[in-house]
Amino acid sequence: MSDGADRREARRFTMSLPMRVLSPVAEARELGAETRDVSYRGLYFLADAKLKIGSEIDFVITLPEQVTQSSDVNIRCQGQIVRVEPTENGRVGIAARIDRYEFLPAAATAA
Repeated sequence: MSDGADRREARRFTMSLPMRVLSPVAEARELGAETRDVSYRGLYFLADAKLKIGSEIDFVITLPEQVTQSSDVNIRCQGQIVRVEPTENGRVGIAARIDRYEFLPAAATAA
């Protein structure tokens, strides 16, 4: 039974960070998006395209210089979409679980 308490196991950080959703098809363009909150287990982001619940997702989150206190850091993540909902501004809110992540080398992100 639920008492209305937040059942999340990982601390969330409210952060508006740029991110790119990578397409599994090489010819397709990347989808630009923006995070609303992030934890080490998942994130909630806003995008202009609807994704399907249960589908796998690859994305890159950019931690800007203001957060890292050095240079921008890109983190490539793989996970799964767990929730999709409309928002008031016409964008789609998407919650995703993070299954794996890796920090990208600076040379790989300059391209």
